Amino acid sequence: MISRRSLLHCIPACTVAALGPAIPTTFAANKDLRSHALPDLPVVTHEGKRVRFYSDLIEGKIVLINFMYSTCKGICPGMTTNLKDVYRALGDRVGRDVFMYSITLQPEKDTAERLRSYVKARGIGDGWYFLTGEAFDLDQIRKRLGFYDPNPEVDEDRTQHTGMLRVGNDARQRWTMCPALAEPSAIVRSVSWM
Repeated sequence: MISRRSLLHCIPACTVAALGPAIPTTFAANKDLRSHALPDLPVVTHEGKRVRFYSDLIEGKIVLINFMYSTCKGICPGMTTNLKDVYRALGDRVGRDVFMYSITLQPEKDTAERLRSYVKARGIGDGWYFLTGEAFDLDQIRKRLGFYDPNPEVDEDRTQHTGMLRVGNDARQRWTMCPALAEPSAIVRSVSWM
């Protein structure tokens, strides 16, 4: 079931999509987000590889980051489907000069093995990594990237998570967010602007 909060996060993307491709979907970046302040905590890819979040996955790269969980019945399936269209549109750039990361909100359930099954079932290829790890570490990463609600009760309810996508260029220290359900072509333009 899609929650009211998830639906509200979709409205800007739907409005932009209805208005046509001339309207950009990127929003102003958080002024305080600087790559050097991103946590360099350990995470595990869906392939079972242990890596450091900043130094191995972000440093010097153009990235797209969203949060999801494999059993989500709300916004996650639509985000993954839409981001798969972005993945296809970016083509061979993914895994070479653009990297995509989907980070679980339920690491206690989303093991590397479960995420690997999720990736395989959706036909997702190289360059797009689904990440898990220790709950505390992933929570620090989530909050630092701005994927949280200021109301602790709402923030604690993972079914109420945001449908946003963080787009960043670490080398240029440029960060923005856009709806993960925005038109794939608009998201690709956001990557190009980075």
